[in-house]
Amino acid sequence: MGNENNLALNKNVAVLIGGVGGTKLASGLIKVVAPARLTFIINTGDDFCHLGLKICPDLDTLMYTLAGSVDPDLGWGMAADSTTTLESLEQNYGVEPWFRLGDKDLATHLLRSQLLRQGQSLTAVTGCLARRLGLSARLLPMCDEAMPTIISTAEQGELGFQEYFVKHRWRPVVESIRHQNCEKAAMSPAVSAALEQADIILIAPSNPWLSVAPILAVPGLRAALKRADAPVVAVTPIIAGAAVKGPTAKIMAELGLTVSAAAVAEFYAGVIDGFVNDCRNEPLPAPNLRTVRLDTLMTDTIAKAALARNTLEWIAGWAA
Repeated sequence: MGNENNLALNKNVAVLIGGVGGTKLASGLIKVVAPARLTFIINTGDDFCHLGLKICPDLDTLMYTLAGSVDPDLGWGMAADSTTTLESLEQNYGVEPWFRLGDKDLATHLLRSQLLRQGQSLTAVTGCLARRLGLSARLLPMCDEAMPTIISTAEQGELGFQEYFVKHRWRPVVESIRHQNCEKAAMSPAVSAALEQADIILIAPSNPWLSVAPILAVPGLRAALKRADAPVVAVTPIIAGAAVKGPTAKIMAELGLTVSAAAVAEFYAGVIDGFVNDCRNEPLPAPNLRTVRLDTLMTDTIAKAALARNTLEWIAGWAA
């Protein structure tokens, strides 16, 4: 990493994150911040049980990305994976393989499910898996309780997240989104400590409604962000009126919102102190919010590290 990680020497960075867009920034942060100083608080609203296994897509995508084992073309799953098990399920037993599970990927789900059945918390299991893959950064689920994201759609009624996102390829029109069982969830001691000890708190350029809203819905978490001594800064997922990938812009339009960085900043109002806008976007009309315009289009490793470094340097300039 050379001198790139100078910022990491005395800065603890906590990141609220989910989805492939968030992992791009994570890839940059790991280049400019010492991994032991990084804590990722990860969306688990996407989690579900499939074929008797506990599947945690956002946790695994980030874990594989930081471990260097993610499929570089898909941005999720493990590189050079096969699907022999799924093919056998379909060919021999007629099971529809609508949710792709690679054979290497299955090892993660098998071990996670076993450890959870033994009574370990999702936080403990995630830490175990991350350490076995050689990660020094902390990966924390947003909570230990199941808190699935439910999408109410015009065509299909209520759908579990993976049914909406994968099975129906996010085509149905979204009418509303809710976080099932959120009243039964609680912010874990690990997440609480990470926010208290952070020098900087980032909200990754993840889908605000699908990936970040579930995290903010965990009881106590929004209040913890408001009372944190650290500055809380969000990075736009919207560039020139569109999302780089995924349904963010589509969902915003279906919910009656203007597809803009300003609408994203408004969604985070009351939580954030700063907002990283893209250099292609119009300046934000937000006089009470610190803003900066940077190149947020992370097309390669250099661009990912540059955005991470430029964001942290900008925050350090006014939050010292």
